[in-house]
Amino acid sequence: MKIAIPLDENRQDVCIVLARAPYFLFREDGKDTIADNPAAHANSGAGVQAAQFLVDESADVLITVRCGQNAADVLKESGMRIYKSIHKAALDDMIAWEDGKLDELTEFHSGYHGVR
Repeated sequence: MKIAIPLDENRQDVCIVLARAPYFLFREDGKDTIADNPAAHANSGAGVQAAQFLVDESADVLITVRCGQNAADVLKESGMRIYKSIHKAALDDMIAWEDGKLDELTEFHSGYHGVR
């Protein structure tokens, strides 16, 4: 099981904008890694690009504050489950997910379409 969380610049807190997050935290088999988000500076389509990156990285679960509909469509098509972040610190969300305390994210916004 591979879990992904978008990270702020400090590499510890959950970034509230999935598409423009500077980094992603991945946890797999108890090992944490941080990767640059290749979509962070995209001129357009950052949500779909970030979602495709997560799919390409074989993430099974995404924990995020919010997600655009286009990105959600890509993620869901791959079978990825999306959960609502409830903590500021990414590691706290990881623990909450492992303890079954996070709800699936069911509401998706229409996207910001070029707004940073």
